[in-house]
Amino acid sequence: MSRFRRERGPAAGLPSASASAEPDVSDSPDALRGLVFDAVRMINQNSGRLPGEAVVNARRVTDTLREIISTSDVRPLDVYAVINIRSTLTDYLPTTIRTYLAVDEELRDSPRPSALTATQSLLEQIEALQISADLVLTAARNLDIDALMTQGTFLRTKFAGSDLDL
Repeated sequence: MSRFRRERGPAAGLPSASASAEPDVSDSPDALRGLVFDAVRMINQNSGRLPGEAVVNARRVTDTLREIISTSDVRPLDVYAVINIRSTLTDYLPTTIRTYLAVDEELRDSPRPSALTATQSLLEQIEALQISADLVLTAARNLDIDALMTQGTFLRTKFAGSDLDL
């Protein structure tokens, strides 16, 4: 019964005194790039068992995610971008591929009640991931453009002559 008891005292649910105040590096751009590398390796390892179009499209998704991560060279990644990248690389894309690979090869091109084959469904799901990644990339780039416009406005205000100058 002791396994159902909650720990009592000041340490219950709180970080220990030795826990550092450093940010979680698992969401760092380098950690995210590592997840991209892992996803690409998984796609490549299964490329002989996946339709060629699925391999190309899945790699396009990873390339887009890598582009999103590269925007961190200018400004930190938005929390929603990090969540999208991490979820796509650790859950959505691998689950889509693994689920497809679990289907018996003879059944992959047989229409299902939805009228789609497993192969068509795979391609449709990868396309949805690409659309999502494209939206996040556009949002990240728009943040950069907005920041540039804000900087330009600041510089004009700071260094342009004022009507009050004599």
